[in-house]
Amino acid sequence: MLGRRSHPDASLSTRRTEAFTDAVFAIAATLLVLGLTDQSLGSVRTDADLAAGLVSLAHPVFSFVISFLILCVMWMTHVRQFEWIVRIDDTGMWINNVRLLLVVLVPFTSSLDTLHADLLLGRVLLPINFFLAIVMGWLQWGWAVRSGAIADLTADDARRLGRAGLSAVILSGAAMLASPLVGSLGFLLFAFDGVLTRLLRGADTPASPVREPRAGGDVGGRG
Repeated sequence: MLGRRSHPDASLSTRRTEAFTDAVFAIAATLLVLGLTDQSLGSVRTDADLAAGLVSLAHPVFSFVISFLILCVMWMTHVRQFEWIVRIDDTGMWINNVRLLLVVLVPFTSSLDTLHADLLLGRVLLPINFFLAIVMGWLQWGWAVRSGAIADLTADDARRLGRAGLSAVILSGAAMLASPLVGSLGFLLFAFDGVLTRLLRGADTPASPVREPRAGGDVGGRG
């Protein structure tokens, strides 16, 4: 359990925050597919019409896949963070809420990228959306380090994981800057995420904490 001197009495278990966050990510990822419908194929009477219609969906499908995958990366970051964050206060919850607000906007900005990629705003709003959401995730780790919400992790390891989190911020920022020219194709830069993460972290990632079960099913530090 964290000492009260390093964490406020108003802090709470993270279990409800984790459950809510998981649900929001799942709903946002599911809503992405609503942009792909057979109505986009136009009038289909022959196999050739269907094939041509499917080819015309190449960009919408790419936008769907890349948005889904980046949402998965953000969710995986959330999971890894909350292996170490054991308590949360109002500030931490509001940082998380703002990130989730940006997450639920992804289906909308993804649809703009699908329908209006020929317009500047249509190309840039999805990358901006992802950049801001990823920055909020990185800020959440900074809040956790400063507030003492992290257990079973040395200060040096916490800083290394914070530096590793900069990888997604840098790549999403680069994708955003490139979006006026290449649109969502800029997200292909995330192929370098693993290499950049290892360079910024500078060492192997810390092992996941092992917590002893408590009476009533609680896990140490999360009750």
